[in-house]
Amino acid sequence: MSEQLTIGELASRTGVATSALRYWEELGLLPAPARVSGQRRYPPSAVGLVGVVLLLRDVGFTLREVKALVASRSLPGDGWRELYQRKLTELDQRIAQAQVARTAIAHGLACPHEDIFECSNFTGGVAALLAGCSLEEAHARVHSHSVSHSRA
Repeated sequence: MSEQLTIGELASRTGVATSALRYWEELGLLPAPARVSGQRRYPPSAVGLVGVVLLLRDVGFTLREVKALVASRSLPGDGWRELYQRKLTELDQRIAQAQVARTAIAHGLACPHEDIFECSNFTGGVAALLAGCSLEEAHARVHSHSVSHSRA
């Protein structure tokens, strides 16, 4: 008979809290384990499955998406590729947003005003956001109207 792991042993081998393992089981990320005297007993393969969940979570998949990926293994076709492509597109969008945010923050740090709330570029950016512009559009609008910061 193969070695069976208690939830505590699985937690110890994977670095995942027992409460998280129970939650993942509830979500269907981990199959319901056998029980011995009421205690969960996981097969050694559960360690690898927990590793898969950790890896997918760490690269940006939500637990719901991880569940869909794990479920897609039993379906014919390349369903997992579609899920990966959607996540890649989402990550590209998040990276672009982060780059715009980084540029805006760097410009804020370069502002000569003692109080950034007194800077016409900052208040212009706020006004553009309130007018419905994205952060990128607001930043571009402010910097197309002013060549440099003014203390006016």
